[in-house]
Amino acid sequence: MQDVADRVGMSRPLVSIVLRGAPGASEESRRRVLAAAREIGYHPDDSARMLRRRRSRMIGLMFTMRQPFEIDLVDALYAAAAERGYRLALSHIGPGRTQRTAMDELLGQRIEALIATAADGGAGTISDLPGTVPVVLLAGPGAAEGEDAAVLDEVRVENAAGVSTAVRHLVELGHEDIVFVGPTGGPNPTERRAGYETAMTAAGLGDRIRSLESPLDEIGGHAAASALLAEPQRPTAVLCANDRCAFGLAETLLRAGLDIPGDVSVVGFDDSAVARLPFLDLTTLRPDPLQMARLAIEAADRRIAEPRRPAEHPRVPVELVVRSSTGPAAARG
Repeated sequence: MQDVADRVGMSRPLVSIVLRGAPGASEESRRRVLAAAREIGYHPDDSARMLRRRRSRMIGLMFTMRQPFEIDLVDALYAAAAERGYRLALSHIGPGRTQRTAMDELLGQRIEALIATAADGGAGTISDLPGTVPVVLLAGPGAAEGEDAAVLDEVRVENAAGVSTAVRHLVELGHEDIVFVGPTGGPNPTERRAGYETAMTAAGLGDRIRSLESPLDEIGGHAAASALLAEPQRPTAVLCANDRCAFGLAETLLRAGLDIPGDVSVVGFDDSAVARLPFLDLTTLRPDPLQMARLAIEAADRRIAEPRRPAEHPRVPVELVVRSSTGPAAARG
């Protein structure tokens, strides 16, 4: 800081005012100080600044980095946090990195709240949450038994309603043999499967309900497609629990010589970058990541201010994005 002051011929306190963004300096002084700081590569020590303040304005995010939609969600969380004057600290769960490791790292950075999108092993519920900071559950696991649900805010997607919309879209195109592909466990796939079954029953197709077990990845989609290709009469439409699964399934069907959507219509979920690939052009269900992020950051902000306020559980609607992977049902021979 003294180097900057010497370079522009100003006092160190004035330079400090500019670099802290505090009032009291002219626009010309701000311009000169910031230009000098850039020239010499000076950056304020955020760790030292946090120690001097009572608040860190830092929110921790615990996630997995396994799904493309998570990338969209992290981008949206950065924007939503900045809108409210917060910064994000990230820590992921993965091979060799447990939930406990991820949380301990975040708590060591003086976070004021924690947003959790995942639990160990992709579990449907999350436990052992810290009692020292507010926690917001976002688009992932629910609170395990024993957690203080009264103060656990939870932002989720309207999974069942969204999938019901996709089923109705396929039925309107003349499809009756519609298969659901996805895991049997986990909070989101379970709700999506339930939405599929409810919509099929409502359409008078309850006797056609059929599901294939598959992980939420391309390999799972490939395995499901291989199983369908071995059947004497394939379904005319497949609804996958996410875009990655739909990608693996569609690629396998295309390699086998089938036409999409001429022979089989395919629907995904997430509207991630995978769905927008030109050769796939996947019909999918889109949660709004920015809306989800804003709700999560707002919930954390309110919980910081009022720790014992009643828990909130907002649900984010899902939009059906129709692309070229769905079309009229193929005629049966």
